[in-house]
Amino acid sequence: MKKRLLGKTGLELPILSFGASSLGQEFRSVNLDEALKSVQVALDCGLNFIDTSPFYGRGMSEVLLGIALRGVPRSSYTLCTKLGRYDLNHFDFSAKRVAESIDVSLHRLGTDHLDIILCHDIEFVPMQQIVDETIPALRKAKQAGKIRAIGFSGYPQKIFRFICEQTDVDCVLSYNQYTLQNTRFVDETVPYLKAKGVGVMNAGPFSARLLTNAPLPKWLKEPEDVKAAARAAAALCASRGVDIAKLALQFSIAHPDIATTVSGSANPENIRNWAKWAAEPMDLDLLAEVQKIFAPVKNLGHLEGLPENN
Repeated sequence: MKKRLLGKTGLELPILSFGASSLGQEFRSVNLDEALKSVQVALDCGLNFIDTSPFYGRGMSEVLLGIALRGVPRSSYTLCTKLGRYDLNHFDFSAKRVAESIDVSLHRLGTDHLDIILCHDIEFVPMQQIVDETIPALRKAKQAGKIRAIGFSGYPQKIFRFICEQTDVDCVLSYNQYTLQNTRFVDETVPYLKAKGVGVMNAGPFSARLLTNAPLPKWLKEPEDVKAAARAAAALCASRGVDIAKLALQFSIAHPDIATTVSGSANPENIRNWAKWAAEPMDLDLLAEVQKIFAPVKNLGHLEGLPENN
């Protein structure tokens, strides 16, 4: 698996990494053996950067990940978790909770340090607290040796400048905003982050199943014309004997300024396919045709979090 440096952190990440949200049954019920096997297959396939959060399964993802990683040399993988979001509507970015959350995550994950920790979905709270209280608390944990790199994650592009213009972070994670249909992260934000030396991570190459052949989930927030374009693009790919998910994955991991793209599954076969696709050349002619289909709805998305943070 090809690797890229994450900003100035010194961390070298695989261009495709393993998202452990599915271990928390965020999308479907998972079989325990299948969940644990998916972690091993990810490591075997070179997806040795693993991203999780206490929000995923309300602790379940971290617990299962800790079990799956028992006996695996700590130096053989890079680990990221998050803090601040603990349930759909439960957010706590206080300094007190930062310290508690880090220690709980370390215990669940069975490790004495985290490579990266991110403030999770900061667009749902008044973001000045992140600058004034949360990040300073993270720096204390970093000085204590519990964390190697600190940052934040979210969906609206506004959040990245809001934080980075006021304080320094090591890295950020954007999701569903560098895909076949939506490239706002690279169009609006990545050059700014790169100039500041902030490490750039992307998640959600399939945009919550939008760019797959799977039935679209009822909770998908994208506009109907975006969904229609995605169905048309998937049909075009199928007519050429290609799974749209393959093109979507290859597109997202190809950008040289994005250190890694996080994708999650508790299905080992999916992970094997992704690793295989990552090593294959992208069909640039098919890509151009798909981008034509998406042109009328390019960069259309939805609002997430507080209105003022969008």
